[in-house]
Amino acid sequence: VNKFSLRMFGSQKAVEREQERVKSAGFWIIHPYSDFRFYWDLTMLLLMVGNLIIIPVGITFFKDENTTPWIVFNVVSDTFFLIDLVLNFRTGIVVEDNTEIILDPQRIKMKYLKSWFVVDFISSIPVDYIFLIVETRIDSEVYKTARALRIVRFTKILSLLRLLRLSRLIRYIHQWEEIFHMTYDLASAVVRIVNLIGMMLLLCHWDGCLQFLVPMLQDFPDDCWVSLNRMVVSAALLARSRPSTQAMSHMLCIGYGQQAPVGMSDVWLTMLSMIVGATCYAMFIGHATALIQSLDSSRRQYQEKVR
Repeated sequence: VNKFSLRMFGSQKAVEREQERVKSAGFWIIHPYSDFRFYWDLTMLLLMVGNLIIIPVGITFFKDENTTPWIVFNVVSDTFFLIDLVLNFRTGIVVEDNTEIILDPQRIKMKYLKSWFVVDFISSIPVDYIFLIVETRIDSEVYKTARALRIVRFTKILSLLRLLRLSRLIRYIHQWEEIFHMTYDLASAVVRIVNLIGMMLLLCHWDGCLQFLVPMLQDFPDDCWVSLNRMVVSAALLARSRPSTQAMSHMLCIGYGQQAPVGMSDVWLTMLSMIVGATCYAMFIGHATALIQSLDSSRRQYQEKVR
């Protein structure tokens, strides 16, 4: 029995009845409101945030993806995601209207298979395990040739599949809003705006990495913005900061960076950045408007009742 369970079920007796349901449901069924699941979700949340930030940077800017820290980070992440995939088959599911918690193993399995299993499975594919096995068996000369042709770097983009865990992050945020009984009032509006700002910064980070990744895959053509700004051999910090600045300029629609795009790929990337930025800006305005309207909602409701 914990404070969260008491808040959700209303009394200690209701919590005890729910514990009996868990025991009678079958072997090793995890209740979604249990302490274990709460701390596991918190661990996965931190790990996902790290993946969503570090993986694009590693694929885009790291010259050698076979360093020990990089391999360890990816292997540990893949292991946790695979464990999480298995745990989802044994974790109870809360019905959307909070009227029922599904604890039957068969219903949990079928509901998970029909909902988020495909996305979670694709994002949990152990890409780095596969690359480690391939690299130990492939001929060294062929491997060096492949690296010279950037085939290995191109295939490493498959690691971006792990970014599909963004859907899991969104589900966690939505679940925690329900945990603390956040209806769409002032508190919920503030939380949603903070989440939206964080999402905008994350998209800006991804866009900055994409701005550098596309010219890199093209071997830095002469008309790309990286070559025009002489950043092919720039310092690491400058090379990582400039794309983010350019991406933020595009998303905020305040300019093209130091110069307008010249190459066709740069033009399409700029258009994509502006569309994403305009969409995020519209969503931010909508949530900010809802926040302002909810500031005096209780007083407005009282006045309407008096009238």
